[in-house]
Amino acid sequence: MEIKPKFGYDQLLFGMKQKDVEAIYGKPNHSFIDDDDNVIFLYNALKARLTFYAEEDFKLGYIIISNPNAILFGEKIIGKNSIESKEFLFKKGLKSFEVESFDSFSNLFNEDYWTILQTEFDEVIKVEIGAIIKNQDEFDWKF
Repeated sequence: MEIKPKFGYDQLLFGMKQKDVEAIYGKPNHSFIDDDDNVIFLYNALKARLTFYAEEDFKLGYIIISNPNAILFGEKIIGKNSIESKEFLFKKGLKSFEVESFDSFSNLFNEDYWTILQTEFDEVIKVEIGAIIKNQDEFDWKF
């Protein structure tokens, strides 16, 4: 299952509607509405949390992945050392990261690719990717 920053994850593309996702993966294992009225789908087999933005006609705009088999730029990323992962991603074009640390967690955020590596104890535990904003307030949908 490939993580594709700016595009999506596995067969998912940013901009898909809930019905498009369900046509591929079936009903989610769990779904709910968050505090911003976005629809959230949880798929256990994908180990992914999908966010459909209410303000964007419920298009898929954000994905959180914790699947240990997920591939990013040709390599498994979950479980890798955070420093090695950052160096690897630098070579792939993600040149700068904002780092936010709290408790035992750190988030390494690259705005150009709208990608976050969430780490704990210097190990990548999640990857978060979001649809890119191409203009001031317009998303670059891929579907």
